[in-house]
Amino acid sequence: AYCYHGQTLLASDKCGEAIRSLQESEKFFAKAEALCKEYGETKGPGTTAKPSGHLFFRKLGSLIKNTLEKCQRENGFIYFQKVPAEAPQLELKANYGLVEPVPFEFPALNTHWTPETLAAFDLTKRPKDDTAKPKPDEEVKPLKEPDIKPQKDSGCQIS
Repeated sequence: AYCYHGQTLLASDKCGEAIRSLQESEKFFAKAEALCKEYGETKGPGTTAKPSGHLFFRKLGSLIKNTLEKCQRENGFIYFQKVPAEAPQLELKANYGLVEPVPFEFPALNTHWTPETLAAFDLTKRPKDDTAKPKPDEEVKPLKEPDIKPQKDSGCQIS
């Protein structure tokens, strides 16, 4: 998020803030990269997943690096803006392109669902002699297949 926010700041000619945002992005990327490598080296059933080798992760690293170099180069030639000590705040509430979510509410319970009705579904009170007995396997009788002879007069023509 800091990387893309830095690109937005650079596009709006706030190069100093863009540099700081991209530096923050670089810091979080290094932390995520260390966690991904640690995850890839752990033993267990999920060891085939290598998040650090994923295409998005690899592209993001080069995007952060290239955009930071571009910001620093342009700040040195064009903008001459001071890099702030604190990273700019991210706007976490999107105000474009999204529909307002409709809050979910559970429907009211029907009057038929009483505690007595729910207690009737207790599986521990089922009869014990209701065990499933396996059916004996029946012998499969062979079927006589009809003798099918190829016909030449089918009416089909290949042209």
